[in-house]
Amino acid sequence: MNDTNTYQYVFGPVPSRRLGSSLGVDIVPFKTCTYDCVYCQLGRTTRKTCKRQMFYPVQEILTELEKKLPYIPETDYITLSGSGEPTLHEGLGDIIDGIKNITDIKVAVLTNGSLLWQQEVRRSIMDADLIIPSLDAGNEVTFHRINRPHPDITFNKMVKGLLLLRDEFSGPIWLEVFIVNTISDNKQQLRKLKDILKHIKPDRIQLNTAVRGGAEYFVEAVSMEEMEEIRQYIGHDCEIISHGNKTYDQPLHETRQEDILNLVKRRPCTIDDLASGLKIHRNEAIKYVNALKERNIITAKRSEKRILYAVRDTYRKETFIRR
Repeated sequence: MNDTNTYQYVFGPVPSRRLGSSLGVDIVPFKTCTYDCVYCQLGRTTRKTCKRQMFYPVQEILTELEKKLPYIPETDYITLSGSGEPTLHEGLGDIIDGIKNITDIKVAVLTNGSLLWQQEVRRSIMDADLIIPSLDAGNEVTFHRINRPHPDITFNKMVKGLLLLRDEFSGPIWLEVFIVNTISDNKQQLRKLKDILKHIKPDRIQLNTAVRGGAEYFVEAVSMEEMEEIRQYIGHDCEIISHGNKTYDQPLHETRQEDILNLVKRRPCTIDDLASGLKIHRNEAIKYVNALKERNIITAKRSEKRILYAVRDTYRKETFIRR
């Protein structure tokens, strides 16, 4: 079956290092977030807020998802993430319940964890099959340097929310820890992080770093050697999810990659250019662009406030398609 519909909320399925084949559902407007993280590959937050809203109608999201499901191959997770912080959607709990009513595919929630200190937020995600929150700092000062939170969010509130989630949620919690060069990659910060992790007790600790660049020019990837040292220091159930150390569980869509490549060969393009030109969701475009970047086929260039993607000079056509 062919699917020629254009979707506003649903994208993929796309290959994910953590989740296998993941069908994304984007439920908040682009860059609407509680944080303005220095490492965010989507750029700076344009709407920083703590106010939960019914950004999009729940039934509209579910109807679009139900329309998409017959056209997708076997998928491991339906993932609520996308262009901003999904827990800001006031109908998140109803969205999860609605997904459960129309499919048996597991539901994962990717969240920065900033609002978990609110009981209604924790309650809204209790029916998820997997929750992946974040913790990037070990104290208030570092928290503000890296995550640049909304003024209503303190470090202690955020950590309290993670602890309460662990107490109340019976399913698996995989905690992502983003290591930022020159800020959180030193022994003092790592010691504080490790102390907090002992209390949270996630089922997995997943270390990440800025292999794809960030919102700020100074953010660079921490080396694989240093990441491995950090992994060993943190210890049990800790893994590295950056640096391409894991292969995708599903092959990338070769035609989609070629489509993207053909566009950026003609002229540098933004993510919005690619999404519009190929009539795909921007988050799907991001996934494929990142895969091409990791294979050194395309590169990112900053132009004023925009990020443009172009073919690398050293690229050779015969190396493009995976065999």
